[in-house]
Amino acid sequence: MEIDGILGRIVKIPVEASNYFNLNSAGSKLYYQRMGKNDEKPRLYLYDFDKREETNLGQVDGYELSADKKKMIVAQGGSYAIIDAPAGPVSITDRLNLSGLQMFVDKHEEWKQIYDESWRQMRDFFYAPNMHGVDWKAQGNKYGELVKYVNNRNDLNFIIGELIGELSTGHTYVGGGDKPQINKINTGLLGAKISKDKASGYFRLDKILKGQNWDGATRSPLTEVGVNANEGDYILAVDGKSVKDLNNIHEALLNKAGKQVKLKLNSLPSEQGSREVTVVPTADESKLYYLQWVNENIEKVNKATNGRVGYVHIPDMSVEGLNEFVKYYFPQITKEALIVDVRGNGGGFVSDIVIERLRRIAVQITIARNTKPAVDPDGTINGPMTLLCDEFSASDGDIVTYRFKTYKLGTVIGKRTWGGVVGIRGSLPFVDGGFLNKPEFSRYDLEGKEWIIEGRGVEPDITVDNDPYLEFTGTDQQLNKAIEVILNDLKTKGKSIPKPPAYPVK
Repeated sequence: MEIDGILGRIVKIPVEASNYFNLNSAGSKLYYQRMGKNDEKPRLYLYDFDKREETNLGQVDGYELSADKKKMIVAQGGSYAIIDAPAGPVSITDRLNLSGLQMFVDKHEEWKQIYDESWRQMRDFFYAPNMHGVDWKAQGNKYGELVKYVNNRNDLNFIIGELIGELSTGHTYVGGGDKPQINKINTGLLGAKISKDKASGYFRLDKILKGQNWDGATRSPLTEVGVNANEGDYILAVDGKSVKDLNNIHEALLNKAGKQVKLKLNSLPSEQGSREVTVVPTADESKLYYLQWVNENIEKVNKATNGRVGYVHIPDMSVEGLNEFVKYYFPQITKEALIVDVRGNGGGFVSDIVIERLRRIAVQITIARNTKPAVDPDGTINGPMTLLCDEFSASDGDIVTYRFKTYKLGTVIGKRTWGGVVGIRGSLPFVDGGFLNKPEFSRYDLEGKEWIIEGRGVEPDITVDNDPYLEFTGTDQQLNKAIEVILNDLKTKGKSIPKPPAYPVK
């Protein structure tokens, strides 16, 4: 291949814009799949460079070409077939019969191979060629002696975990693999705090958690349309059975998640005047409690600052965390200041996007007739900020804290962050479908003097450790300190939008 001038020899294939994947060349032909906005299922295409034309080969879920490019195995609707490399529409008539397909596996040999492969992958991909000074061959031999005693994939995962743990680096994860799956039975949850009324034996709805019922993850069963339930109501029966003799209401909700359940409710602990409602319990209330916590924090900040300061919590640095940031940040951009909370942030990959937004600086004021003046660039917080972090601000949660502090965007309050920033790119394949994450890239300071964050975390400007009892009872000392700091900052760093000057006169 002639490399010189290769960029000038790039040409565009004349096909419509879409989502293309699984590209494979076969001489003068190019096979690829397409899944565009108008495609319900992926389709297979062929582009012939000699004829300079594209051919739609039909709906194919997946395909692989043989090494000599003469044969192709295609998947369609859960069936497979081996065909000649097609030049026209694919017609699968001779499907492979896989009904009796069996494979005999020597598990102990397989586990040894997986262990050896894990050792090799870490040796070849770990970001530091010196393996942090660890004698990697000796460690591989030491833990390798235990593999002969493995009788379950969980045992192997434990041994591999101990091996890679010798590197003393975050993000060294191992898991999965070929092992029996446990069918879990979910308990139905009502999205409410419920207590036993000792006098009557019934259960009382002390608090119904507010939800965002358009989102399945934050669906609050008792608040859905058509469910007539109120705080203070008593649950008298579940699916026609009295709950008087139950110690825990969830005994009656076992295996009821996602299924319709009839509840007999009353505002009094009495059958007289009771009503029956149909509800679909959820399997997970955690997002409801998280939503409640966020909304309570917003209300605390609003109340303590007379509505002057906004509050945003970012749960992680993934797509979900970015969505949460957008959802709460933009409705509050007219506030005079902002508290950014990354406590418990589980990491991800979008901290640079968040920080770039927070670093925006107003350069002018825009106004249209019959509107209020607004700062430009749009979406800019034109005032001081603080950031809350803790020991559970991890990975990209470490990094967003470091960026915030380095750019001097405001005071960082809380506890030293987790300290794990050697990044991972995903697992290479293992024969039984397991995974191994290899810490592949790290970071050091701009002067090239030292590696940063990993193993140390990011120190806050002001250290505040929440008292567990006070936190349980509703006092958030870290948030209170952030409110105190931001109010003081507003006295010296607060900015107001000036009224427009006199309109020009010709």
